[in-house]
Amino acid sequence: MPSRRYPWLACAWALALAGSGAIFTEPVSPAFAFIHDRQPVVLDAECRWQWLDPELSDREAIRKVARQLNPDRLMAYPVSSRVNRPANDDPGLIEPEADAGGDRPKR
Repeated sequence: MPSRRYPWLACAWALALAGSGAIFTEPVSPAFAFIHDRQPVVLDAECRWQWLDPELSDREAIRKVARQLNPDRLMAYPVSSRVNRPANDDPGLIEPEADAGGDRPKR
């Protein structure tokens, strides 16, 4: 079973725009290219409070405090296709499922 530690995704939130937001993406790392050509920017948890600081708005200052998580610390595993329907909202959505070859995720 994969670790239950969840990633910190880099995103922007605009309450003035009806509470809309965006997840920052980047070109995919080679380990995840089989999924998609882009991936979310995943932050190292150590910089989360600086990232969330509402006083920090200068682009260069943000770049100095934001530290990406090493992609080698991430893993991918197949989950239910139920994740594709917003009406589904339960912990089972992230439980590993057998892939096409019948393999379970390995660490």
